[in-house]
Amino acid sequence: MRSDLMKTGLGRAPSRALFAAMGITSEEMARPLVGVANSANELVPGHMHLNRIAEAVKAGIRIAGGTPLEFCTIGVCDGLAMGHVGMKYSLASRELIADSVEIMAMAHPFDGLVLIPNCDKIVPGMLMASLRLNIPAVVISGGPMMTGRFQGKTVDVIDVFEAVGRVKAGRMSESELSELEEKACPGCGSCAGMFTANSMNCLTEALGLGLPGNGTIPAVAAARIRLAKMAGMKVMDLISHDLHPRKIATLEAFRNAIAVDMALGCSTNTVLHVPAIASEAGIEIDLKMFDEISSITPHICSLSPGGPHHLEDLDSAGGVQAVLKVLAGNGLVDPHVLTVTGKTLGENLERAGVLDLDIIRPLENPYSRQGGIAIIKGNLAPDGAVVKQSAVSPKMLKNKGRARVFDSEEAAVQSILEGEIKPGDIVVIRYEGPCGGPGMREMLNPTSALVGMGLDQSVALVTDGRFSGGTRGAAIGHVSPEAAHGGTIALVQEGDEIIIDIPGKTISVNLSESELIARRSSWSAPKITITSGYLARYASQVSSAAQGAILEYHHP
Repeated sequence: MRSDLMKTGLGRAPSRALFAAMGITSEEMARPLVGVANSANELVPGHMHLNRIAEAVKAGIRIAGGTPLEFCTIGVCDGLAMGHVGMKYSLASRELIADSVEIMAMAHPFDGLVLIPNCDKIVPGMLMASLRLNIPAVVISGGPMMTGRFQGKTVDVIDVFEAVGRVKAGRMSESELSELEEKACPGCGSCAGMFTANSMNCLTEALGLGLPGNGTIPAVAAARIRLAKMAGMKVMDLISHDLHPRKIATLEAFRNAIAVDMALGCSTNTVLHVPAIASEAGIEIDLKMFDEISSITPHICSLSPGGPHHLEDLDSAGGVQAVLKVLAGNGLVDPHVLTVTGKTLGENLERAGVLDLDIIRPLENPYSRQGGIAIIKGNLAPDGAVVKQSAVSPKMLKNKGRARVFDSEEAAVQSILEGEIKPGDIVVIRYEGPCGGPGMREMLNPTSALVGMGLDQSVALVTDGRFSGGTRGAAIGHVSPEAAHGGTIALVQEGDEIIIDIPGKTISVNLSESELIARRSSWSAPKITITSGYLARYASQVSSAAQGAILEYHHP
């Protein structure tokens, strides 16, 4: 066993003494030692109940003859970090989470791992660590939050973000907003729509590194506790069969996950996270692959924010396994890949089926013939940009308008809420990329403000930053190269005409090449505003969003 490195032999007597100091018996030491990476904290609704999940995982490990050893990681709540300097740290936390799991598992050589994330960057961070370490591992998320009820309708946290603009526009009273605040998020779990956290938890299941149900079983359901116990038992099977993450998360498995991404209409942040996770296994995934799979995978589920349904509805309709079965039946996923069940995907799907055709549509009757995410390019984004086309109004799929240029999110939000943005404008927010931000902030405040002000069907937003999975409207992010690297978005001026054609997959600024060259000759890189601490190190190493915003290491 791998753990013999720290517990077996004469020279490890001091280690055994330290284990004994923690109350661990010699019988427990003789068993496989399983690390339980728990990201519980009292700041994130999706993580506030994870200690209960961890206890269930540990029970499962003990049932199957192992010894669990729990440790913790950090976790940022994107909702609480939104709209201020804290959001600069959110994407950057992904690398710290991966590194912290690696450190714990290398300093204490576990025989296996169970990883307990739930929210936005914690899921990909833990997946990155599992593939980097390549020891038997199972991911068990905390599950999605239930929806709230307000004025006879289902609501979630995005309704609160959008309500700010409604109040500003006189379309909602402050007393109604106060009532909505208390009803939108009824309890624990990752926020209820197909936002980034739930997107990544669903893709973990599709990738084969989470058990069936990982993405959709509600946080408050007893089935979630049973699934956690199963995860603890299953990791022991993986250890006994020497089944490692890289045997499961193959190129074919990643293609399966991207197909599910497109069918569900997941967050555009998956375009950052999936390549970063794959890179840890030595697998290259680029924007071209997303575009290719999107072009052949119909969008068959319409979940909040783009549609009326939520994760609890998807779960009751058969969950991710039902979506996979629909796709597999039409040759859009590979059923032969292995999963953490120890079986192939095809074997897992034998018991799966669609239970509600209104929630999971057949491929013959999709919401769209193409997937939920589109990759678009042009002189404004030579390396590509990303849009959640499933959340864009049909009237905004083709669009041209006057650029309204802002060098920060805060300036754009202020202008929107003060009524300075008019129908037909195209809001450009730049210097918010992975390096220029630094940290590539989510732009949920400006997009929600546009919705709240009633402008989401007449105003587009273009940025080198990124968007929350809760964003809807013609919101185009990840523009690459970013402004801080001298991308074309840095050269756009107030009043320039921008032309967007999402079906045609193009985005351009109506300027001649000679004019762009002239503007570039007078452009200079902005002054670096953060010169110390983690973000300064991050900015100096982070790659383009087109490569997943991974850290590039320069070895001596």
